[in-house]
Amino acid sequence: MRIHYICLIFVLASKAFAVEPSEILNDTKLEDRARNLSSNIRCLVCQNENIDSSESEFAKDLRLYIRDQLVEGRTDEEIEKFLVSKYGSYILFKPEFTGYNIFLYLLGPFIFIFSFIMILLVFLNPKKGE
Repeated sequence: MRIHYICLIFVLASKAFAVEPSEILNDTKLEDRARNLSSNIRCLVCQNENIDSSESEFAKDLRLYIRDQLVEGRTDEEIEKFLVSKYGSYILFKPEFTGYNIFLYLLGPFIFIFSFIMILLVFLNPKKGE
């Protein structure tokens, strides 16, 4: 039974390191920047996984693109802007707090507060006719 747990740990651990050794940059500063960028970029194939831990071909292509752009001297902001212009703000796990995103950010708390007030009104309102 223990062997099953050990195998499960190795399978899960291998998925956590989707970046292949051939992708890793020799410059540790650039590699750290690449890892930081790719941890905030959503894999559009997996959707709930960042490209740093995704094994899809799309994620691999984006990781290579990011590393190529960093080697060419692009800033993190320039790379993110290009990816957003090509794939939309959905590709970012933490999109900017601007435009229609403000509506999406504020909609959840608004619904929660409105629901709480409605529940209070229903339960605190004395029932008529009793």
